[in-house]
Amino acid sequence: MDLKVKTLLALICVTAVGMFPRGCRLRNFFSHYQSTSCACDKCSSEGDPWFTQRFNKSVAPFLSSEYNLTEEAFNWWKRMQGERGSLSSFSKTVEGLFQVVPPRPDLEEHSPYRCRTCAVVGNSGNLKGSHYGALINFQDVVIRMNNGRVEGYEADVGNRTTHRIMYPESAMNLENNTHLVLFPFKIQDLLWVTKALTTGFHGTSYRPVKSKIKANKDLVMVVNPAFMKYVHETWLGKKGRYPSTGFMALIMALHICDEIHVFGYGADNDGNWSHYWEVLRDKSFRTGVHPGNHEYDTILKLTEQQKIQFYSGW
Repeated sequence: MDLKVKTLLALICVTAVGMFPRGCRLRNFFSHYQSTSCACDKCSSEGDPWFTQRFNKSVAPFLSSEYNLTEEAFNWWKRMQGERGSLSSFSKTVEGLFQVVPPRPDLEEHSPYRCRTCAVVGNSGNLKGSHYGALINFQDVVIRMNNGRVEGYEADVGNRTTHRIMYPESAMNLENNTHLVLFPFKIQDLLWVTKALTTGFHGTSYRPVKSKIKANKDLVMVVNPAFMKYVHETWLGKKGRYPSTGFMALIMALHICDEIHVFGYGADNDGNWSHYWEVLRDKSFRTGVHPGNHEYDTILKLTEQQKIQFYSGW
């Protein structure tokens, strides 16, 4: 519900006061919204002890030119994929990055007069045949991950994308109005996005990497390594080597959205973590270094606590 709707309701209250003095109180109407962090019926960032013990709004989800990564957070992050560079090398690379992309992320502040709804769309095979497309498209923000397909699957996954999470090995070209949200796992990933948007990247990785990518440089956002550490330690209790991209995306949504709708998470009936656009050939495929089962249990807990609305598939 946005400010225009609230204003209309307030005018209705004003009209009703004369007719029904006890039926509508304008003072109570405004005091209710001044006491909440958003205009949704229930704001995702407000919670009970289980949630507040984990949710730390002081942890910046994204890097900015004003942010300095601590040595402790850097040392945790560099172990994710065997990074050998130093913190000074990281900082120098980030400095170069902000010569190309905005020095501050494109974020709207939480407001008691706005309800920003978000769809977090995972890549699980349980989306196939779900018919969630229209519901996904209806949300203000639609977050997709890696190379999750849209064309040919619109009825199940929608066709709007406002934010696309990726890293170099999963990169794809984007529409001009879509945010590129980089999840960096090594210093080279930061260098990649800088070069791929300008002169071209010519390094190598464990999988082929695009030399250039089509994306709007003014809409690039880079996830903070300290935020990734926070998700692993606070939300997952240090289980697994590090969180999956999908789970980090969900916790990121808790920090930037007011109302969150989650789609495409979880294993199929055989326990396989398949993708909705392909036939899984490796029947023993699970979640690798990521604690998939624990992540899924946490999603169910968030659903139980009414912090998210989780759509498990049909």
